[in-house]
Amino acid sequence: MYLTDGKVMLTRGVAALPEEDQAAILDRVCTFDDFAPANDPYGEHDFGAFEHNGHRIFWKVDAYGRNERFGSPDPADPRVTKRVLTIMLAGEY
Repeated sequence: MYLTDGKVMLTRGVAALPEEDQAAILDRVCTFDDFAPANDPYGEHDFGAFEHNGHRIFWKVDAYGRNERFGSPDPADPRVTKRVLTIMLAGEY
């Protein structure tokens, strides 16, 4: 995963964790490859979950329009799409 031309958002719960944990979580998200039909039925690789230091972490990627107010009219077209990666504690979902 490359973090280019998009935005990364941390929820309050993740942002409250020590910086070392935040860095480790971001690394886990960037290298996540545990996709299977049960957790990725459409093969979009836009959601993942894992455990970190006793916390269940969820991450998801959403495709917004360039103004980030609504969903993208065409998520496959980067000219009209801004991707937003949100990393959260499972309890914040």
